[in-house]
Amino acid sequence: MINTHCGFVAIVGAPSVGKSTLLNKLIGEKVAITAAKPQTTRRRILGVLTEPKGQLIFWDTPGLHLSERLLNQELVNLAKSALTEADVVLWVVDAIRRGVDHHLARDMVRTVNKPLIVAINKVDKVDKEAKAGLEYLAKSLKLDPTVSVFLTSAKTGLGLYNLKNELYNLLPSHDLLYPPDTLTDQPIRSLAAELVREEIFRMTSQEIPYSTAVNVEEFKEPSKEQPYFYISAIVHVEKPNQKKMLIGQNGQTLKSIGQAARKNLERLLDGRVFLNLFVRVTKNWTKSLKDIKEFGYGE
Repeated sequence: MINTHCGFVAIVGAPSVGKSTLLNKLIGEKVAITAAKPQTTRRRILGVLTEPKGQLIFWDTPGLHLSERLLNQELVNLAKSALTEADVVLWVVDAIRRGVDHHLARDMVRTVNKPLIVAINKVDKVDKEAKAGLEYLAKSLKLDPTVSVFLTSAKTGLGLYNLKNELYNLLPSHDLLYPPDTLTDQPIRSLAAELVREEIFRMTSQEIPYSTAVNVEEFKEPSKEQPYFYISAIVHVEKPNQKKMLIGQNGQTLKSIGQAARKNLERLLDGRVFLNLFVRVTKNWTKSLKDIKEFGYGE
């Protein structure tokens, strides 16, 4: 008799509700990049948590939203496919930012007939007077009364123990699908590209973060001749003025991005890293399905 529970959990919700931060907190390691800006996640990120009870296999997904931009439409398609393929849906709602985004996500969640859990996240930022409104928020989501709703904080870990237990209860009895020491299935190249893009989101503004894609061209592991990891990556932008802004005066902006990304890469790889960044104009790549898929952001 199988005494473990194992399956796939799709983490879905509007942009900037804390899905990636929640994933990282649940598994105890950083496998998804985070930023204060919306629409940071561009891939379906897999994160694995293995415990005596079984294995929770999470898919962090791009934010559910309406957009006429081709890139954003492809990202939403990634989230929709995760909804249909998962065993359980974990819908994350922002306790502070409420409105049409939640309603849109709710309508999409309702289209699939899957076990559902709701996490009202960021409750650590809600003052005592506003906490009474969380019950109203839970009711306003207009869900089946049997759906479990948890008040959570991806930052502090509040409510995550009970949330995990409920996820195990809803997953099928099954042997582990990944080795117990697995955290993610992302190739190192992809993780390196994402860490560079994370720093671009943090250090640039306006349209720059949303017009960039990062592609690792070369990745070499340490050797006798080269006692460090060598990573060469191209940052693609859509316009010449974006390239100029990203590089910055005397190359300072790109240098700062590279320094911050290198430190994170050294923690990830547990070794010295030499990171070479180049900026290239790939005109209107966010409007080209071919480019979107080539950069790994589409189905």
